[in-house]
Amino acid sequence: MSELSIAAAPRVSSSKGLVTLIREDIACVPHRDPAARSTLEVVLFYPGVHALIWHRIAHRLWRAGRKFSARGLSWFARLVTNIDIHPGATIGERFFIDHGVGVVIGETAVIGDDVTMYHGVTLGGTSWSAGKRHPTVEDGVLIGAGAKILGPITVGPRARIGANSVVIEDVPPEMTVVGIPGRIVREQRRRSGVDGRIDLEHHLIPDPVGDAISVLIDRIDFLEARLAHVQLRVNEAAHRPTGDSTP
Repeated sequence: MSELSIAAAPRVSSSKGLVTLIREDIACVPHRDPAARSTLEVVLFYPGVHALIWHRIAHRLWRAGRKFSARGLSWFARLVTNIDIHPGATIGERFFIDHGVGVVIGETAVIGDDVTMYHGVTLGGTSWSAGKRHPTVEDGVLIGAGAKILGPITVGPRARIGANSVVIEDVPPEMTVVGIPGRIVREQRRRSGVDGRIDLEHHLIPDPVGDAISVLIDRIDFLEARLAHVQLRVNEAAHRPTGDSTP
């Protein structure tokens, strides 16, 4: 296991009360979603917020040993929101699921503070072994729509996971991962606006595979031009009169 995997887990065991946590979960939404117009709209019409509220309660039941009740509440939340969060999953402060649908978060997943996740994301396990089977997502991570993060790996603080990426290895802090399987891209970009709002410019995520193919195409064009030049010189030499000493 890499050093990143065994690094200290994100701080998620907040001493704040349930009501305070829920208030902060609701208050963070306008900073993550430009479509949020009011607190009332967020409370009434955001399934990602609803699923998180039910999870906060179910997780406390789970930790209190009332696992059947916790699973029942989790099942109800999945029924009404189409978001499946196991009550054993540990989630930090100000977590937001935008366009909440089709999200799956496994039992031993750990999510830090200020994490943003879009629809279709899976934090899944890859083993029957007891213990940690699901990812650890550290503070400030952004996970794009449809991304799959699998196994007991660690996504470092403020990393970005591109839409539909499949991540099966640790991600260092502040890196961007794209592709299947996920590849790390060293991207020097500002992560948020001057007002502290999250960076929503998903279309600017780079394509390392496309860049590599572009370089290969340029190289092939150069080699074809060289080959054509050599063939021209060979043809000229073949048709040159015998005894012509012209170089």
